[in-house]
Amino acid sequence: MDKFGFTILKARHINYDANDKSVAEYICEHEPTFRVCIECGCCTATCTTGNFTSLSLREINILIKRGELARVNENLKKCMLCGKCTLVCPRGVNTRNVITLAREALKNKFKDAV
Repeated sequence: MDKFGFTILKARHINYDANDKSVAEYICEHEPTFRVCIECGCCTATCTTGNFTSLSLREINILIKRGELARVNENLKKCMLCGKCTLVCPRGVNTRNVITLAREALKNKFKDAV
């Protein structure tokens, strides 16, 4: 028991220092609008693929920033790059380019990357 009366479950613990943030850095370098994403979910709400699969662009952005790349790699394969997400973003994030850059960055990290 912690001195505050609670502990963080191991399953909910995110070790930001140990995670690989190289993909997020690569994306920010080539697409600066990625930094202004507030993970509002508008991109996910409008996503055609997301309506039929478990694709969540909001989740992908969060996982990239956290450095949890294995789950990102699995989900990127589902995106059709239609661009609807980019049209509805209130912050002007070029989500389509973010997905393309994430795919490029992950090619070297995973053999079966998109």
